[in-house]
Amino acid sequence: MQLLDVLVAAAVEGLPLATPPASPAIGNCYIVAASPTGAWVGHAQQLAAYTSGGWRFIAPGDGMNAQVRSNGSNAVYRDGTWEIGTLRGSELGLNGIKVVGPQGIAIAAPTGGSTADPEARTAIGEILAAMRDHGLIET
Repeated sequence: MQLLDVLVAAAVEGLPLATPPASPAIGNCYIVAASPTGAWVGHAQQLAAYTSGGWRFIAPGDGMNAQVRSNGSNAVYRDGTWEIGTLRGSELGLNGIKVVGPQGIAIAAPTGGSTADPEARTAIGEILAAMRDHGLIET
């Protein structure tokens, strides 16, 4: 039943660990890091659940999810590694309103015009730079 709990609703204690904790509590679960040591050798990237019978390991399948208790983020196993805190989707909506969608095309910095306003150009340039940094528009 303890392993079923991990498979159905995995909740790991924190970020991936290479070394097993010295005094785990029964029911604790961890993501094993890429280069494990001790009792975890040979179980890289797996979930290590501490049960009444000792360590039990679960090899994750692509798309497996786990809640990270230490920071409230989500961990998803994709392409042979754990992505922690990364959200994927085609758009972000809040209260039914699309807030962020697919990346927009590049927008050129302001140039030319009959009346030049250096402060406005600087502000617009900073806004465009921020939008590029956040991936909202192409570079």
